[in-house]
Amino acid sequence: MQITPREVKETLAMVSEQHLDIRTITLGLSIRDCAHADIKVCSERVYDRLTSAAENLVPVAEQIAREYGIPIVNKRISVTPVAEVCAAAAGSAEDFVPLAEAMDRAASEVGVDFIGGFSALVQKGISATDAKLIASIPRALASTQRVCSSVNVGTTRAGINMDAVLLMAQTMLDTAQLTAAEDSIGCAKLVIFANAVEDNPFMAGAFHGSGEAEAVVNVGVSGPGVVRAVLEDMPADANLTQVAEKIKATTFKITRAGELVAREASKRLGVAMGILDLSLAPTPAEGDSVAQIIEAIGVGKCGGPGTTAALALLNDAVKKGGVMASSSVGGLSGAFIPVSEDAGMISSVEMGALTLDKLEAMTSVCSVGLDMIAIPGDTSVETIFGIIADEMAIGVINNKTTAVRLVPAIGKKVGERVEFGGLLGAAPIMAVNPFAGKVLAGRGGRFPAPLNSLRN
Repeated sequence: MQITPREVKETLAMVSEQHLDIRTITLGLSIRDCAHADIKVCSERVYDRLTSAAENLVPVAEQIAREYGIPIVNKRISVTPVAEVCAAAAGSAEDFVPLAEAMDRAASEVGVDFIGGFSALVQKGISATDAKLIASIPRALASTQRVCSSVNVGTTRAGINMDAVLLMAQTMLDTAQLTAAEDSIGCAKLVIFANAVEDNPFMAGAFHGSGEAEAVVNVGVSGPGVVRAVLEDMPADANLTQVAEKIKATTFKITRAGELVAREASKRLGVAMGILDLSLAPTPAEGDSVAQIIEAIGVGKCGGPGTTAALALLNDAVKKGGVMASSSVGGLSGAFIPVSEDAGMISSVEMGALTLDKLEAMTSVCSVGLDMIAIPGDTSVETIFGIIADEMAIGVINNKTTAVRLVPAIGKKVGERVEFGGLLGAAPIMAVNPFAGKVLAGRGGRFPAPLNSLRN
């Protein structure tokens, strides 16, 4: 697909005026051949693999950004889910923290922002290796800066492992406690999934799936500021069909920019080109907000009546525009609604327009789920279990990816704030419904796969 001079000019205007960027170039790497019965040897092998395979990632990304004038904000690595690599060491290793620390050292050495894949897939059951990895998560995230962790607890085909949901609720609280001095930032690097995808370039949920090539480059494109700007230029009497068409046309252009960067990165790194994830992922910068897109569509304030419908229209139009522009669109592709990373979301929470319950409703039509939401540090494990379970059910029943990334802010209450800085931003502590009860969390077992899982 050829890139025309006119498209280049339009793209440069979007970059200079409307915050268009390539949010991430993520190098996916298999580390399966690093397995060893001794966790120290395994960790050394992983470090050597990462520092060798990713040594050119940052220089190449910076060179492409300079040549084409398109900012590439983050450079990241995703690896094979660590629980799959550490099976040989599970019997002898006390925990898998040394491997997380080796990943962190390698990430620092090659200069990437984050590395994902300290992960396990437990939708049908928890093996001894999975259990040891999950037990390692709090200390692993507390002792590293760049490592991100994810655990998949449900799929449409398997149902939901409710024992794993309760275990992850406790793991989230333990992680919050160990990083309490930093506003429980460890939880910002931990996500619980239903229907996790193998080629997601975004953190904290990126891992290199078993169906992927040995090495692959995935690119995440973002441009909420671009979409907001074009919608604000539309007349108030434009109908919703016209609004959807404008979003489609705009995301087509955004995706073309990502296609160019992905092709160049693949060629220069000498690895396969994976997918383009066209996700409207906001930042704390003014105007770079999904909430403000929803308001530009016509909702009075994000969270008010009509919000879910506007978000559904946005998400669908983004996907349609993306697939028109590239045959490689994948990952999560759509609209993200993280609270701490979106100035418009924060404003809506502070005004009382946006609540946790409304955010849950919105996740039924967005690309991911409950993302970067700070809650009181004294929230019970049963309440967190219920929040995770509700979100997993939305994903499993609707055959979509959903996720939960909550931050139980230890020592803080509703109305206070957590401050993470950088891309992670800041967030007001949101109220949670206190009526979770204790019986449901204790039942355990597996939420059966829904009828729509029988698709053969």
